[in-house]
Amino acid sequence: MCPDSEFANALQGIIPTKFTLSGDSSGPAPKPRFLRNAWYVVTFSSEFAEGTLVHRTIMNEPIVFFRKEDGGIAAMTDRCAHRFVPLSMGTLLAGDRIQCIYHGLQFGADGKCALNPHGSGKISAAMNLKSYTVVEKHTLIWIWMGDKPADPATIPDYSCLDDCPELHVTEPGYLNVKCDYQLLVDNLLDLSHISFTHAGLLGNADTATTDPEVTQDGDVVTVTRNSLDSETPGILKMMFPGIPRGDQWQSISWFPASNLRLEFGCSKVGEPKESGTGYMALHFLTPETERTTHYHYTAARWNVLTDDDQNREIRDMIYKGRTFAFADQDVPVIEAQQISMDHGGEGLEPGLLSVDAGPARYVKILDRLLAEEA
Repeated sequence: MCPDSEFANALQGIIPTKFTLSGDSSGPAPKPRFLRNAWYVVTFSSEFAEGTLVHRTIMNEPIVFFRKEDGGIAAMTDRCAHRFVPLSMGTLLAGDRIQCIYHGLQFGADGKCALNPHGSGKISAAMNLKSYTVVEKHTLIWIWMGDKPADPATIPDYSCLDDCPELHVTEPGYLNVKCDYQLLVDNLLDLSHISFTHAGLLGNADTATTDPEVTQDGDVVTVTRNSLDSETPGILKMMFPGIPRGDQWQSISWFPASNLRLEFGCSKVGEPKESGTGYMALHFLTPETERTTHYHYTAARWNVLTDDDQNREIRDMIYKGRTFAFADQDVPVIEAQQISMDHGGEGLEPGLLSVDAGPARYVKILDRLLAEEA
């Protein structure tokens, strides 16, 4: 077990130096590489309170969401068609209508103007707003941004969140990261960085020497790294007491365009994977703009070997450890990377290593999907 004091001690010496460059990345925005005909996470269902209007910017589009009276989710452009005031500043009325705070126009769940309280009350087609397909699945709210038919069956498999005991799932996490969403995908598909950026917490020197195995199933890319008889990282020691060394595995899958699922765990040396324990680390990256990304995350444990008293503490510690790894270790590096790339101008070509096989494979698929969409 790792109480708060031990957890704090474990973090000493692994907090990265903050990195800054003079200037900023406020120059001309790069051409967006947004795959529109795909599913993106808006937020966790638990974060979506009834009776409230929720604003999100996704792919540069302002969108307002609310839960309808039948339990479904409505989404439309968050900009009144009259004077362009955000509808999320207005009031949610009975009958699934939003009333604009400025001149009282009302809009239905389909985005169409339902009431003009002025003059003759005439409503022209120009007053109607764009609406979006939204689905609630795997305890998440998903949005489809494209114009092709949206099929909920193509939502990536995050069924590990369904009916999972509360103590086995960490609380939802969220970060707004100042970078292109693809830099976060690169970071997650190349898990070799955990031996350095997250040394002692998620990885160590033993996990740096194994080259990744890259496989592809349709448009889903999976990168696997297994380390036999290696030192157990701190976050796994919490879940598997008394295992200083073991066989570790990491297998992360990318689902177009920017959702990822990582299986992370360990077993005793020489014993089958099924006898060990670990968690499914779930990452949902939704482009906000060309240089900002909504980053939602959580984790669901499997084959839990500890009792509920321990699990309460472990649940909290996994959340703290992963949030620290993302917010205090990954994000400063990736945001600095974005600034560095912006200062480098056009034509930057990275030198490639064997650890880049996964990122290279997903980029090839994304390029094809973007070309087909265009």
